[in-house]
Amino acid sequence: MAAEGQGPTAGEYIRHHLVHLTNKKQEFIVDFSVINIDSVVFSVLMGLLGVWLLWLGARRATAGVPGRFQAAVEILVEMVETQAKGVIHNAASRKVIAPMALTVFVWIFFMNAMDLLPVDLLPALWHSAGPALGFKDYLRVVPTADLSTTLGLSVSVLLMCLFYNIKIKGLGGWTHELVTAPFGTSKNPFWALLLGVVNFLMQMIEFVAKTVSHGMRLFGNMFAGELVFMLIALLGGFAALSFSGGLLFVGHLIAGTVWAIFHILVITLQAFIFMMLALIYLGQAHDAH
Repeated sequence: MAAEGQGPTAGEYIRHHLVHLTNKKQEFIVDFSVINIDSVVFSVLMGLLGVWLLWLGARRATAGVPGRFQAAVEILVEMVETQAKGVIHNAASRKVIAPMALTVFVWIFFMNAMDLLPVDLLPALWHSAGPALGFKDYLRVVPTADLSTTLGLSVSVLLMCLFYNIKIKGLGGWTHELVTAPFGTSKNPFWALLLGVVNFLMQMIEFVAKTVSHGMRLFGNMFAGELVFMLIALLGGFAALSFSGGLLFVGHLIAGTVWAIFHILVITLQAFIFMMLALIYLGQAHDAH
């Protein structure tokens, strides 16, 4: 804690900004009873915003010359549809998967874009409102910088992969694939049993590895970006308290502007990568080994 009458140190400032608003204190490394309320609220709000914008684009669509908003939505839809056609060769599945991929891209983009807000803007507002409502003075506004959010998204993709594995190949066909791929089988009962166990373990490892890496990749990039914005904010804060802080303040403005512009590319690229990996994994669920 900072000394009375003094501001927090750099370490205290960062630690405070990395604590979630939760329903209870976490007691174990994995504790599913803990809910990060801030991540849930902001992810839902960003999801509603994304769905509303897509709905608005569909409602305003005309057969004539499109406006800028309609043109942007059409470009986005065509981009996702093109990517889906490249990896999902089942036309019936694409009717569900392509809109899902579009929704995921827009949703993750808006959640990532929360990182572009000033670091202390919403936490400062919550500092006054939160405790008055009986909540603790913690607030993180970037849902994708929360591992529980990104792993929740990747697990959802995993569940869809399992669904399409069974739907396309049948329960028997998929079960047969689990014990015969990737190393095949043998006519010898002993080797067939051994290969079946090894194949099944490899398949389980593949599913777990894809799911964990899918969520961790998005989380790692957004968490790192959030930390950089905090460090830039500290640079500006130190400049305000320093007699020779003029150059530091200029550096704060330049660094913040440059990183924010670069981060626009990062948040877009991370949303695209997550969407593409989801399409690829779902495409693999349609293909037989």
